[in-house]
Amino acid sequence: MRECDAAIRSEGQPPSSAPAPAARVSLTISPSEISLKFMKEIIFLVEEAPEGGFTARALGHAIFTEADTIKELKSQIRDAVRCHFGDETSPPVIRLHQVKEEVIPA
Repeated sequence: MRECDAAIRSEGQPPSSAPAPAARVSLTISPSEISLKFMKEIIFLVEEAPEGGFTARALGHAIFTEADTIKELKSQIRDAVRCHFGDETSPPVIRLHQVKEEVIPA
């Protein structure tokens, strides 16, 4: 909870040289509401699944999906983001961070 001072002046009265009386105003904004409103992008970690296909996991959010191809995975990710956030708070950019683990002989 945040408190701030706000100057209040009666409507219809001309401004005076004396400062307007201050009133206490309480604002309640949760950190999750702030982060959702100003979120510009969401990042997914994309990996090849051991059994074939691909998995995608959102960083910082409980979103997980999988598909057989990258093209299908992108569609699944868009759908999962819309389902998780809704249309109004959904971030405008989805960033995919693709990780490929490879072992080579020394």
